[in-house]
Amino acid sequence: MAVQHNKKSPARRGMHRSHDFLQNPPLAVESTTGEVHRRHHVSPTGFYRGRKVLRTKSDE
Repeated sequence: MAVQHNKKSPARRGMHRSHDFLQNPPLAVESTTGEVHRRHHVSPTGFYRGRKVLRTKSDE
């Protein structure tokens, strides 16, 4: 079991938790369709980094 060596100060604790309070997720523009989507996520039409990776209902 891990044992804490030093107490983490309130400033360091705040730095550790800083990502919890981000407001807007970073967005990316799909190069093929021009859609805006979250970075590192598939766009609503099924494209990721210019390639079709998922079939959607509109494809069928």
